[in-house]
Amino acid sequence: MYFLADTIKNELTGALKKVYDLSIHPDDIALQPTRKEFEGHYTYVTFPLTKRLKKSPEEIGEKLGSYLVQNCLRISGFQVVKGFLNLSLSASEWNSALEEMNSLEDSLIPNHGKGKLILIEFSSPNTNKPLHLGHLRNNFLGQACSNIFKALGFRVQNVQIVNDRGIHVCKSMEAWKEFGNNEEPDSTGEKGDHFVGKFYVRFDQEYRNQVKQLMEGGMKEEEAEKNAPIMKRAQELLIAWENQVPEVRALWEKMNSWVYDGFDKTYERMGVQFDHLYYESQTYLKGRDIVDKGLEKKLFYKKDDGSIWVDLTEDGLDEKLLVRADGTSVYMTQDLGTAVQRYEDYPELDRTVYTVGNEQDYHFKVLFMILDKLGYDWAHRCYHLSYGMVDLPSGKMKSREGTVVDADDLMEEMHQKAEEQTRELGKVEDLNDEESEHLFEMIGMGALKYFLLKSDPKKRMLFDPVESIQFQGHTGPFIQYTYARINSLLRKAVDKGLEVGKFNFSSYDAHTELEKEVLFLISTYPEKLIEAADSYNPSVISHFCFDLSKEFNRLYAELPIVGEKDESARSFRIALSQLTAKTIFHGMELLGIEVPKRM
Repeated sequence: MYFLADTIKNELTGALKKVYDLSIHPDDIALQPTRKEFEGHYTYVTFPLTKRLKKSPEEIGEKLGSYLVQNCLRISGFQVVKGFLNLSLSASEWNSALEEMNSLEDSLIPNHGKGKLILIEFSSPNTNKPLHLGHLRNNFLGQACSNIFKALGFRVQNVQIVNDRGIHVCKSMEAWKEFGNNEEPDSTGEKGDHFVGKFYVRFDQEYRNQVKQLMEGGMKEEEAEKNAPIMKRAQELLIAWENQVPEVRALWEKMNSWVYDGFDKTYERMGVQFDHLYYESQTYLKGRDIVDKGLEKKLFYKKDDGSIWVDLTEDGLDEKLLVRADGTSVYMTQDLGTAVQRYEDYPELDRTVYTVGNEQDYHFKVLFMILDKLGYDWAHRCYHLSYGMVDLPSGKMKSREGTVVDADDLMEEMHQKAEEQTRELGKVEDLNDEESEHLFEMIGMGALKYFLLKSDPKKRMLFDPVESIQFQGHTGPFIQYTYARINSLLRKAVDKGLEVGKFNFSSYDAHTELEKEVLFLISTYPEKLIEAADSYNPSVISHFCFDLSKEFNRLYAELPIVGEKDESARSFRIALSQLTAKTIFHGMELLGIEVPKRM
């Protein structure tokens, strides 16, 4: 693939050698897009060279710029602003990049990944409640990263670990036993995961009442929390489950099956797919075996109460529980088993990416350190894709209290908001009912996904449903509308008998400044794709799609396209419009967002 930045780095390397006899590898030359208020396309910072060359940064910039303009056809001009050398690219350079971009395919840079296998874990739901707003950010982030890596030529496996066992699941089971009256989702008409989730909330309500009653009877809070009857029964269920008591296992399988049916419907609407499912109920036993081996090697130790721990204090961490005193497993146990199982399933695995919220940062530090101490040489190839929590204007979510923002409800709300907004703007007048409903879903889900993906994953974010659905501003619908606008423009061109789809970019070089802005953005797309993959940050693509849409709309507003009288300029702008649409489509597809041809 043709990279403009790489060609400029090579030219700078040659210039530094010729002008100053200074040898610098192209990879060590840092380029950045020139800021909007200055002339140029790429900027090279000369400050770091002052000590080595014993010259001012301005003098270095002037000499390098002059040499490049005189000796490099790719550079048409330069500007020095203090220690910043801003370089302008020539028309021939645009044309070379655009000719290749015009043949954009699904796998844009197929040789970048060299077929390496990446396993991306995301979602990781619990089977005691439905998916919520946090899961939406998790799933959209994991799926987008998967799409980006695939476009770069990596082989990718999407996996999830289903947390289908543990005290949280036993709480829902116990509440159903006590308050369920043998009801099932089919008999109540509820979605399976919602049905089970309400018993998790009911458990917490009953537990709080019992703790309060015990405290009113004179018991201290900590003691009351341990002795609440419903909690004791849930803990007994967990021990019975691990001892494989048949009736407990049967109830567990039945309730989990209800949840899985519900999850499948939610995932389908989200637009996410998994290649392999791992279940904690299967991997925790492997984790127990790994803990036992670590105990034999004296990497772990057992306390007097029978619990098993690892001491990481010498590594700057703390002591970590691996198996409880009653013999039951913890999250770390199953995570050890899952990690080892995956490398057994995929021996050629290059890396594993865990998409999990930043409240688990410490957990993954410990997990990777334990794997390393156990001697697994692939431990350093495990990566925690940590992301911030999502808040709503109304505040933080709490699952146990039943105030969680349900993923299904939010997706439906976005569909309805999209319908209200679209009808109000009169954008469905030419569509039948089926086409309209598909458009509402496309806009609603596009708004939701884009808003959750446009922020750096590491940052905590506030999701505003009203702001996200607007057709103006930094939103998904704005980009979708731009794509639809371009398609409308292309249809007008066809109706007028103009040729669409064939254009030799090298035949035209009379670019206006507005055209150059669009040209430059499109030419940087492959670099943005690699940047997004290297940083595990789909927001790089989100911002690219927004910037490209914004610049194209400026061009559309200020320059005639189909109505341009000069034939060569008209043909170029139609081709540029088509390439813009193709690039927006590709970028939004990587984010998992559909774009409509009519709107």
